[in-house]
Amino acid sequence: MNEQSPKDRIAKTKAARQRTLLSITVLLIALTGCDDFFVPPNGSSGGSTSSNRVYVANATTSSLSGFTIGTNTLTAVSGSPLSLGYVPVSAVVTPNNSFLYVAGPTAIYRYKINSDGSLAIPSSGAAVAALSEVSLAVSPDGQWLFGLDNTTMVLDEFQINSSTGVLSVIAATPYSVSNATVAPKEVKVSPTGTLVFIALGTGGDVVFTLNTSTGAVVNSQTLAPVTNSSDNGLAIDSTGSYLYIARSGAGGGVGVYTIGAGGALNSITGSPFAAGNSPNSVVLDSTGKYLYVSNRGDGTISGYSIGSGSVLTALNGSPYASGSQLVSLGVDSSGKYLLAGAFGGSPDLSMYSFDATTAGKLDLATSAASGTDPAGVISIALTH
Repeated sequence: MNEQSPKDRIAKTKAARQRTLLSITVLLIALTGCDDFFVPPNGSSGGSTSSNRVYVANATTSSLSGFTIGTNTLTAVSGSPLSLGYVPVSAVVTPNNSFLYVAGPTAIYRYKINSDGSLAIPSSGAAVAALSEVSLAVSPDGQWLFGLDNTTMVLDEFQINSSTGVLSVIAATPYSVSNATVAPKEVKVSPTGTLVFIALGTGGDVVFTLNTSTGAVVNSQTLAPVTNSSDNGLAIDSTGSYLYIARSGAGGGVGVYTIGAGGALNSITGSPFAAGNSPNSVVLDSTGKYLYVSNRGDGTISGYSIGSGSVLTALNGSPYASGSQLVSLGVDSSGKYLLAGAFGGSPDLSMYSFDATTAGKLDLATSAASGTDPAGVISIALTH
C-alpha cells in the first residue's frame, strides 16, 4: 500500500475540516434550551460597543457570565450567567467588540455583543466550527481567529466575517516537537500581528510567522521544553520585542525571551524569574512597565516591574492574594484594572486597581461570583 506524503495528508485534513465546517447544523436551542437568553429588551441591536466589560467562562457550571466594569465595581449583565449546555474551555472578544467566541469540547461558538454588553445568539445559531480547541486568539486587525487544536498537532486558522462573525477555514498548520510530550495550553498573536505563539506545556513552544494581508501562517521557530517544566501562558510586549512565559515545574517561574527576526527566541540573563506555585497565566499592564503572573498552586498573583532589557524585579507586596486555583488574568480597556479568574472560586472573579502611591502594586477593588461559587472559571475575556 502506498503511503501518503505529508503534503497530501495536510491537504486532506484541511479538506475534511472544511467539509465539516460547512456541514454543521447549528441548533443552539438544543444546546442551551433558550434561544432568547441574554438578548436585550426592546430589540436592542447588536454591534460594536465602547463600554468596558469582562466575560467569564465557567467550566464547572457550564455557563458564561458577563460584567460591566465601573469605578471599583462589577455589575452583572442582565440575564447573567448564561447556561451553555456545554463546558467552555476558552473565550476571546474581537478587537471591535462585536463578537465573543467561546471554545467548547467539540465546537467554537459565536455570540454577538450588543451595545449594552448583553449577548445575542445570531439567527443562524452559535456554533461556527466543529473543532476541539484548548485556546483561542484573534489577530489585532480582527481578520483571523486562531485555535490551538486539542486533538491533533496543528494550529487552526479561520477568517472572520466582520459583519456576521461566521468563520471560514483558512488552514490547519502542523507543528512538531522532538522528544517531548505535547500538552497544548495557549495561543497568542503578537500586538504587531506578524507572529503567532503557542505554548505546549511539557512540549515547549512554537512560533509562526503571519502574513497579515493573506493570513498565511508558516512554522518558524521552536523553543525546546525546559526539563520537568510546563509552559502554560504567554504574553508579548507591545513592540513585539519580548516574550514572557508562565512556566510551572522544576524550572518554573517567568521565562523572558527576546524576539528576533522571524520570531527567533533567546533567553535573557536571569531568566526564569521566581514566581509562586504553578504559574499559569501572564499579562502586561497597559503601560508595558509591569507584568503579572497568576500562580494556580497558591492562589496568588506575582507582580514585577520591567527594567532595562526586560529584567524583572518583584513589586512591593508581591505576591498578592487572590482566589483559589487562579487560572486567567486580563487588563480592562481603560487600563485601570486587572481582572483575575479563579477555578476554585473564593472568589470566582477578583478586580484589582493599581496603587496610587506604590507604582505597580495591586489593591483589591472588588470581587464577584460568576455563578454558584466555585463556578470553575476557566477563562476570562475582556472588551477592548
